[in-house]
Amino acid sequence: MQEQTIQQRLLNDFQRDFPLMPRPYAEIAGRLGVTEDEVLIALRELTEDQTISRIGAIIPPNTAGASLLAALAVPPAQLGEIAEWVSSLPEVNHNYEREHRFNLWFVVNASHAEHLDDVLRHIEHRAGLPVLRLPLLEEFHIDLGFPLEFSGFS
Repeated sequence: MQEQTIQQRLLNDFQRDFPLMPRPYAEIAGRLGVTEDEVLIALRELTEDQTISRIGAIIPPNTAGASLLAALAVPPAQLGEIAEWVSSLPEVNHNYEREHRFNLWFVVNASHAEHLDDVLRHIEHRAGLPVLRLPLLEEFHIDLGFPLEFSGFS
């Protein structure tokens, strides 16, 4: 089996237990046996080619501020544009397309309930569509970390 690249190791080895310290990328570099600059370049490449969209903590809903799942029923011709704009909002940590009348789903996090409401009103105004608000009624967690298979990775 061929040796994994820095990108492959970053994707597989650091989905969990990201080092919380002043220079986390230096710590990761030490664990991988490369330089901090090599880690930062690899992460920039993974972001630029859209393999990853963000590096950040996943905080359980409503434990730090306010959060909820929301959805929009977006006309198909506008889906890409609206999804990209929604993703650009700092309060949105991810969104995804679903095969449903409500075809764009996203999670919104804010420092408090009033800020969350402001963000949702802003999305409604800018998209020109009502936001379906789906508050958390029951605690659950889906672990999205999984080992990745690499074929054709350079």
